[in-house]
Amino acid sequence: MELGIWLLEFGTQVQQAYFLKELKRNRMQKEPLLRIDDVVKKFGEVVALDHCSFDIERGSITGLIGPNGAGKTTLFNLITGVLQPDSGHVFFKGEEITGKKPYEIARKGVGRTYQIIRIFPKMTLLENLIVVGKGRERKVMERAMELLHLVRLLEKRDDYASDLSFGQQKLLSLAQVLMFDAELILLDEPAAGINPTLQNELMALIHRLNEGGKTFIIVEHDMSVIMNHCQNAIALNYGQKIAEGSCSLVQQDERLLEHYFGR
Repeated sequence: MELGIWLLEFGTQVQQAYFLKELKRNRMQKEPLLRIDDVVKKFGEVVALDHCSFDIERGSITGLIGPNGAGKTTLFNLITGVLQPDSGHVFFKGEEITGKKPYEIARKGVGRTYQIIRIFPKMTLLENLIVVGKGRERKVMERAMELLHLVRLLEKRDDYASDLSFGQQKLLSLAQVLMFDAELILLDEPAAGINPTLQNELMALIHRLNEGGKTFIIVEHDMSVIMNHCQNAIALNYGQKIAEGSCSLVQQDERLLEHYFGR
């Protein structure tokens, strides 16, 4: 730090600019990628999220669990700007994104898939990716082809999306998110309704992307998926966070066993 002080006082403009840039980069690396700070969301008299707070670290895979009505989807909607909290704050890479539009948040690097798949059924697989791409036509086409290869759907690029199996449609939906290079990816029930073979392929792909720097939050009712594939888990019940930590510790939490497993 003494060197930093010397540079700020006596260094050239180039040295000072470089030092400040590195200082900012190091500070950002230490910050959580996502911070949920005391968020409250009500629908009439129903409290969907009740003073919910937690951090998501860069490069992690976090499971978000809880019974139906716990607030998981509402939380995803708040993070992506579909809904706005009644109070509290959402930060992404240290910047507050509370109140921003969904497209603004997406451009900052937050992507999402849905439990009810949102693809364009009457478009080909290639068209499904091109339509969400940005940049020069050639670059968009190259990126779309790369991603179709990544999710093992390249041979079907000219097929209509409606002709895919349910599991393949989930892979296409993930490829759409990757088209705009999301850094944080929210997955809503990725393993639900697909056969074990395709489920294994999907989870292996998630791990490959995670090793490449992507951060994931996964909503999933299948606890074996959470425990086998996530490093950490956050449990919600009636909008409140009732447990948080490593999957092995969360699984032993008495409040979670009572509210989620009914033990």
